[in-house]
Amino acid sequence: MGRVSRRAFAVAALSALTAAPAASAAPGRAGHRRGAVTEMRGMWLATVNNRDWPSRAGLRASEQRAELIEHLDTAVRHRLNTVIFQVRPTADALWPSEYEPWSQYVSGSQGRDPGWDPLGTAVEEAHARGLELHAWFNPYRVALRDDPAHLVPSHPARRNPDWVVPYAGKLHYNPGLPEVRSFVQDAMLDAVRKYPVDGVHFDDYFYPYPVAGRTFDDDGAFRAHGGGFSSRAAWRRDNIDRLVRETAAGVRRVRPTARFGVSPFGVWRNAATDARGSDTRAGVQTYDDLYADTRTWVREGWVDYIVPQLYWHIGQDTADYAKLLPWWAEVARGSRTRLYVGEALYKAGDPAEPAAWQDREELSRHLALAAGHPQVRGHVFFAAKDMAEDRTGAMARVSAGHYAQPAGTPR
Repeated sequence: MGRVSRRAFAVAALSALTAAPAASAAPGRAGHRRGAVTEMRGMWLATVNNRDWPSRAGLRASEQRAELIEHLDTAVRHRLNTVIFQVRPTADALWPSEYEPWSQYVSGSQGRDPGWDPLGTAVEEAHARGLELHAWFNPYRVALRDDPAHLVPSHPARRNPDWVVPYAGKLHYNPGLPEVRSFVQDAMLDAVRKYPVDGVHFDDYFYPYPVAGRTFDDDGAFRAHGGGFSSRAAWRRDNIDRLVRETAAGVRRVRPTARFGVSPFGVWRNAATDARGSDTRAGVQTYDDLYADTRTWVREGWVDYIVPQLYWHIGQDTADYAKLLPWWAEVARGSRTRLYVGEALYKAGDPAEPAAWQDREELSRHLALAAGHPQVRGHVFFAAKDMAEDRTGAMARVSAGHYAQPAGTPR
């Protein structure tokens, strides 16, 4: 079946799937008005450690492809319009890269060709189903073990050991080295250049999350490049600011139709730390601990969209969804940056989570609350495996109550 007929078939199937009665729509939600509907309805598809896909490394190419397509079909079934596909989980690639080895999470062994092109297939099959495909990259994580010998000999981290910082049992590229920043951008933009992706996406990992008693050793880089900064923290934030600004410019240059977005940890700073911060008592603050000044990125319009990970329930003691949502809406007010909200679908029905997450209505309450904030232009759900399982029916409830009509993505 050719591309045109396959696309036509998918569009017809999508129309049939979305023919739910308008009466099921929650009142007042912008996504439920008759006529053109525009909002982000996204799903993350994680590959690191085979979190969502493939179900295990080393499956036959046909099995991997079938699993990938099933995730895309799940997105269509829930009337989503975007899949954010992790294609560079640990300084590796899910496409034939000119810069980095094939990912072990696909082929079973780093550097081994899996015999097909996952990213190319994902883009083609997503588009055939009317879905946008955003390529998700982790800029600085090299390996989940701290022994470089586990990397293939040709790996850039082994050829440039001075680029790498071991920390808390993992390997990281050093964000303070200009040559590292240049390399990771080239590695990521290789995929953007080769494939008609609709977006480029970073997650919440910049400098690594702090671990008590451990020090991220960037002394040499700070001595070489930190002159003129008031503190190491200010220098580190500038390093991440530069990555964000330069990547945004690179995406615009290489593929002007693609959007660039970031999904940071949901707390910029607590109000006790900074009067501009949120009414939270979170143990991690992106500004201070990950050196990611996410508020500035939004206010200055450096990113096209932001998806703060608001992975807490309404009423949570230290980080209440109902308090963080309006805080982010106010940050986005008047900015060119689109605000979408990251939702913790993975917590729904998890017996280890509080009672709020055992209630199938919790996520629906999130969307109903967001409907009162016009700056919120949609939601992204973590993650694909949990959407397929839908333990409590929470996602089915969202689909029936909030996504009765199909929607285009905001532009």
